[in-house]
Parts: sequence; structure tokens; C-alpha cells
Amino acid sequence: MNEKEMLDKEDIFSKVLRAGRRTYFFDVRATKADDYYITITESKKFTEEDGSYHFKKHKIYLYKEDFAAFAEILEEMTSFVVNQKGEEVISERHQKDFKKESFFSDEEDTVATPSTESFTNVSFEDI
Repeated sequence: MNEKEMLDKEDIFSKVLRAGRRTYFFDVRATKADDYYITITESKKFTEEDGSYHFKKHKIYLYKEDFAAFAEILEEMTSFVVNQKGEEVISERHQKDFKKESFFSDEEDTVATPSTESFTNVSFEDI
């Protein structure tokens, strides 16, 4: 079997989920024995200060004998999260007006001033 036939055989079915800086790839692949399994790949984009970027990838291989248990636990976990916290996304990364409780005083709705004890005295002459 040539390389093209091997690649054609390996990629059976695919779906992509784009989620902000993350992309999830769901792929059905074939084993050497021509049985199927699923790979789930998370690809996350990281941008450097100079504008260049790179991706970090994490992959899960899921075989048929684990499908039922995996699906059952995934359903249980997602239901738990939705039942406990609802479907609304609550985080400062996703909501521009998100306010962390730790930065606010209990009596008023203003940002608490950080302590100057953690600052270092640096004069411009030192630079």
C-alpha cells in the first residue's frame, strides 16, 4: 500500500470545533487491522510579544471498548456543571465587565488599592 492510500485509509471522518484560541479536532481513524477509533485533539494558539505564534497540541485516543463509559462520564460531568453553574460563561476572560470579588471591598463597589509594600523602589537613575 502506498503512502497516499495509507493517509486516505487513516482519515475516515472529521469534525472541527473552533472555540476562541482553542480548536478541537475530532477524527475517526483506522487501525492497521482496519478497525476504527477516535482521536480528539486540542490545539491552542500562543502569541509571542514579537507577533509570532505557535500551537500546543494535546491528543486523546479513544477506542471502541471505551466509548460507552466515556460518553456516560462526559454526560454526567457536563450535566453536573450545567446544573451547578448554568450555561452562561462566567469568567473575566470571556466577560469584559467581570469583577473578581477579591479586588473589591465589601462596603463599596470600587477597586481596592494594592499595598505598596510589594513594590520596589526604583529610580530612573538605576535603569
